[in-house]
Amino acid sequence: MTGRLKSRDSAIIGGKMRASGKPDTGELAAKKDIKGLIEALRDEDEYVHWGAAAALRKIGEPAVPALIEALKDKDRYVRWGAAWALGNIGEPAVPALIEALKDKSWVVRRDAAWALGEIGAKSAVTPLIEVLKDKSWVVRRDAAGALGKIGDKSAVPALIEALKDKDGNVRAYAAEVLKKLQG
Repeated sequence: MTGRLKSRDSAIIGGKMRASGKPDTGELAAKKDIKGLIEALRDEDEYVHWGAAAALRKIGEPAVPALIEALKDKDRYVRWGAAWALGNIGEPAVPALIEALKDKSWVVRRDAAWALGEIGAKSAVTPLIEVLKDKSWVVRRDAAGALGKIGDKSAVPALIEALKDKDGNVRAYAAEVLKKLQG
């Protein structure tokens, strides 16, 4: 759950994956070109896209305003990459990530839930409890996982309810989190 894409960071940021005519995310990262990296999130080449997301993550807090704006982009891959990067940046991203839990794209909602768990955002407990009712089982699963990472016992009743979820993955995550919270 927590290792998603981090293993790719060093290879992608190094710019070694750059194809002819594609943005060099390594060069953009070295220049801390936030605007250029946000634009690279739009690239159809997944290595360029994730290279940009990883570089923005490494830039950290200075990239937060642009990443928060990117959460509103019409391109779901831009929103997805922004949510992932924000989750690795931390607390300044929490309000935007809570808002991203309502995104049209299940991918963005899933990554926002995951990111809030990575941050350990206590202010996200109530919104994540609501997300346990999302139409996508993947989003519900990651919301349960995020609640486990946050570790707030106020989520226990909602997680007990999630044990009745129609999807076995959601039930398994809820059971695992309950064991952790009650153990």
